[in-house]
Amino acid sequence: MRRWAIPSALLLLLLLSTLPDQGRKLQANAEESGPDELADPPKIEEKIGAVPGGLSTDSDVARREAESMSRKTLRSNAEKFEFQAEVSRLMDIIINSLYSNKDIFLRELISNASDALDKIRFLSLTDKEILGEGDNTKLEIQIKLDKEKKILSIRDRGIGMTKEDLIKNLGTIAKSGTSAFVEKMQSSGDLNLIGQFGVGFYSVYLVSDYVEVISKHNDDKQYVWESKADGSFAISEDTWNEPLGRGTEIRLHLRDEAKEYLEEDKLKDLVKKYSEFINFPIYLWASKEVEIEVPKDEDEASEEEETSETSTSDDEEKEETDEEDTEKKTETKKVKETTYEWELLNNVKAIWLRSPKEVTDEEYTKFYQSLAKDFGEDKPLAWSHFTAEGDVEFKAVLFVPPKAPHDLYESYYNSNKSNLKLYVRRVFISDEFDELLPKYLSFLKGLVDSDTLPLNVSREMLQQHSSLKTIKKKLIRKALDMIRRIADEDPDESTGKEKTDADKTGDDDEKRGQYTKFWNEFGKSIKLGIIEDATNRNRLAKLLRFESTKSDGKLTSLDQYISRMKAGQKDIFYITGTSKEQLEKSPFLERLTKKNYEVIFFTDPVDEYLMQYLMDYEDKKFQNVSKEGLTLGKDAKSKDLKESFKDLTKWWKDVLSADNIDSVKISNRLANSPCVVVTSKYGWSANMERIMQSQTLSDSSKQSYMRGKRVLEINPRHPIIKELRERVVRDPKDEGAKQAAQLMYQTALMESGFMLSDPQDFASRIYTSVKSSLNISPDAAVEEEDDAEEAEAEEKLSETKDADDSIKEEVASGSSVKDEL
Repeated sequence: MRRWAIPSALLLLLLLSTLPDQGRKLQANAEESGPDELADPPKIEEKIGAVPGGLSTDSDVARREAESMSRKTLRSNAEKFEFQAEVSRLMDIIINSLYSNKDIFLRELISNASDALDKIRFLSLTDKEILGEGDNTKLEIQIKLDKEKKILSIRDRGIGMTKEDLIKNLGTIAKSGTSAFVEKMQSSGDLNLIGQFGVGFYSVYLVSDYVEVISKHNDDKQYVWESKADGSFAISEDTWNEPLGRGTEIRLHLRDEAKEYLEEDKLKDLVKKYSEFINFPIYLWASKEVEIEVPKDEDEASEEEETSETSTSDDEEKEETDEEDTEKKTETKKVKETTYEWELLNNVKAIWLRSPKEVTDEEYTKFYQSLAKDFGEDKPLAWSHFTAEGDVEFKAVLFVPPKAPHDLYESYYNSNKSNLKLYVRRVFISDEFDELLPKYLSFLKGLVDSDTLPLNVSREMLQQHSSLKTIKKKLIRKALDMIRRIADEDPDESTGKEKTDADKTGDDDEKRGQYTKFWNEFGKSIKLGIIEDATNRNRLAKLLRFESTKSDGKLTSLDQYISRMKAGQKDIFYITGTSKEQLEKSPFLERLTKKNYEVIFFTDPVDEYLMQYLMDYEDKKFQNVSKEGLTLGKDAKSKDLKESFKDLTKWWKDVLSADNIDSVKISNRLANSPCVVVTSKYGWSANMERIMQSQTLSDSSKQSYMRGKRVLEINPRHPIIKELRERVVRDPKDEGAKQAAQLMYQTALMESGFMLSDPQDFASRIYTSVKSSLNISPDAAVEEEDDAEEAEAEEKLSETKDADDSIKEEVASGSSVKDEL
């Protein structure tokens, strides 16, 4: 036995050595009578294979392609391979971790196609023959639908893949396996996966249950990769489909729940959203209704001939000509017919890739309209086109829209929607990155495109990347420079010598009033920026605009205010309120206006919050003229006045002890009014107190600590104050003086913008004062109503009621008699 065993083993080794090394491949032997096996599968004719792009298609090729597209089972004669990562983990990563939106599968496939086209274009720079001839030279992407078979096809004329490329690119997710892939994603977030075969390609299984990848590389035959994501895939030489010439076609056999992707409008929207700026043209085999002329039926022709008969004419030749023309016209008719043609989906060019000097204003306007879907007549107020270099390189285009959305501030803190789109290599990633721009600049529209940004498929992981902070910092600086440029180029913003120089050179009418328009639309955003962005607060303050006592109804800036300040003025004066008209009549402005000081009007509710953060500007402090601390130079008589009115101020404070008055002082801000109520320097102003009380969810008990201490300031030069002082000196217990002091305080509260805590008490004091002015006795009572008239009215009402009751009884008795009969 042993003697025969050795020769047998040698013979077996010899036979095995003649077989090709299969390595890790698992060859599947087809059953002899298998239903999917063809005894003699046809081969691709050489002459057809030589035609670029497979332009000629005979009936055999069409039949074989139809059979291939209709199958959803792997070909039995194909080589079978196992995925390196188990499919359960694979699908879990794709559906639950990487992708939260099924729509992006098309973005991934188009990005793959664009990369393949980029590679062949790069190689063609040194070898022009590599592109081939005919349609192969057209570097484009084609999308085609088959609604009956539920197939979506995406084809490119890129570099294509060899058999080994198909195994390497589509057979694995990551070389280190699924577990290591997940760990790397969670730890570093540095995987650059967008636009590469691998994880991006596997997004196709979000919408399909069977996928074919047909690919032809110049250095290899045409192969088909196919898989149902069931743990294995198969590769076979393609003897069924039309020759591609070069490139890749991916066929997705869509699931029933993904039928929406068989609609042309849906695909058009997805391409415009995600891949509008891909370098290569993207075409869709789209339907279109056209009118064509077809021969008419005999019955229709005869009817028209009868109706088109004309009366006899003396000119027989003219009649014959008319009949011939009528006969020709009635030979055909127009009908609507559905035709199919390639429709270009991305006709907008990526202008940010060009130099700003090469792009015209019209191109910028057209690009903005496409980007913002705003096709109105108004062009954007400004734009900024720049390239950032350094740690993170990117290109960006920012636009200031001509108008603000109607709901810009209604959901300011609740909305996460951004108008800035993020692209990576011209592939749209997301417009929900609120970290790219702060909320106060969310009204800007534009895009950022980075070739070097380390990007995962997961948006959430990119959101935390440190590179976004660098991009954000540069975008804010460029955005503020762009807004500043609107003001600098606006002739209306020039003053003094600058305006004279502008007149000499000629004003640009198109730019006149542009910053006023910007401020009216987006001024509140600048104010919110001052509140939220401490780093850029001073730069934002330069963009601030307002009206003042010297602006003549026009907007002015802080720089212009400072240029008009009086000598020795240290503070920037302002006042807050509900309207400019109301503030112009405020008693707080009386002496300031008289002494020719300029005061800023802040009438927007957000201004109260704004001035809590904007404490100074260019070493000038802000001073609210309705609060304590206002100084208007030194008054030599101030000490004497305080001493002479000392008894009155002390007495008045005692009278108002129940009204939470902190003190009564001599005022340096009044000219015509007898008194005014001011608040402490760090408490709420009267306007802020009113705003807080009007809040829907406000709690008055918790606001008490923020209310400023109230101070009553009196005008020592006013006759009422002088008279009151004399009466207090004569009789401190004078009730008339006390009533007058109370009434003056309540009136000053209202005039200063406060809300009265007891309006009825104020009204009662007013009526008492009116009685006194009309010489009516304070004890005069209201005349009582006449009781006799009231009793007579009640008696008449009672008689009417009795009469009604008797009538009801008679009617009831009549009804009962009728029932008895």
